[in-house]
Amino acid sequence: MLHHLNNLLILLHLRRPSPWERPTALDHLLASPLQWLTRLIYRHLLLPLRGHPFHPPRGRRPIRVVCLSDTHNLIPGYAVPPGDLLVHAGDLTVDGTPAEIQRQVDWLRGLPHGWKVVVGGNHDGWLDEGVRKEMGGGGGSGGGAAAGKGEGEGVDWTGVEYLCDRGVELAFEGGRRLNVYGWGAVPWCGEGFALQYEKDKHPWKGRVPDETDVLVTHTPPRHHLDLGLGCDGLLNEVWRVKPKLHIFGHAHYGYGKEAVYYDECQRAYESLMSRPESGPFYDMVPSARWVDAFNVLWYGVASILWKWIMLGPGTNNGGLMANVSLMYGNSGKLRNPVTVVDL
Repeated sequence: MLHHLNNLLILLHLRRPSPWERPTALDHLLASPLQWLTRLIYRHLLLPLRGHPFHPPRGRRPIRVVCLSDTHNLIPGYAVPPGDLLVHAGDLTVDGTPAEIQRQVDWLRGLPHGWKVVVGGNHDGWLDEGVRKEMGGGGGSGGGAAAGKGEGEGVDWTGVEYLCDRGVELAFEGGRRLNVYGWGAVPWCGEGFALQYEKDKHPWKGRVPDETDVLVTHTPPRHHLDLGLGCDGLLNEVWRVKPKLHIFGHAHYGYGKEAVYYDECQRAYESLMSRPESGPFYDMVPSARWVDAFNVLWYGVASILWKWIMLGPGTNNGGLMANVSLMYGNSGKLRNPVTVVDL
């Protein structure tokens, strides 16, 4: 009976048909009204009131980072803004053939940005050694990111830095440098996809170099612009390294930017979001969930007052997470604007 009711609600567009779709209001209410309300307050009130998480260094030319992801064989019908560093965070293709990948790489190569950085995504099969072997290409044994990382064999990467579990130091005009680390590994999402790892055996611990300024992954970290599909292990690694900018995609409907401060407010928010969904009835019962929600408000308001009363504008020292998918949901069309960040 409940199954038929749920199907009816999906048919009426009152519930989402899959985890990859944007949750509806009813989805939020049935899952946890407390989490939903806290998320709205945190993202749309507390974070904006804290101001920009960082500003480019005074007296020095900003480094403009132009970010995109999830183009899936398509080229946007709108201009890609100019900049110093162009980043593509994976899922260049649909079927992941070398011809598909090459066409996207050739397009990226033709853009005017001084540096171009690319990581693979779960749709870019040729970049995974195990999947490449199944497709009839070369490659070693092993079938996933943790078992055997592909190096993009058979694709001409001239003019483009393909990062597969490696970092690179990039030099820019004015003597500024950025350390960029990238890897397209994702939690398991189905047979036949590339660069996957088992969700309970993530490979991120201690992997990202300490000096990383810009982190490029295909998967989001858990609880941030991820539709609930992100990786807990990656989130822990991001807390350890605290990059100034973390770029990702994968969850198309998670598109957007979110400031991060790695403080008690963010920790309380992530703690609440990590708790199992209890439904509207149990949300009314006092529990540790209430403590988390209270701490989000308490530490959030305290951080806002401390900034604006004691420190003043321009004093933030946070980071930015950006889901930069150009694909609008599952529409098959590139509608999301290209994300631009000045570092």
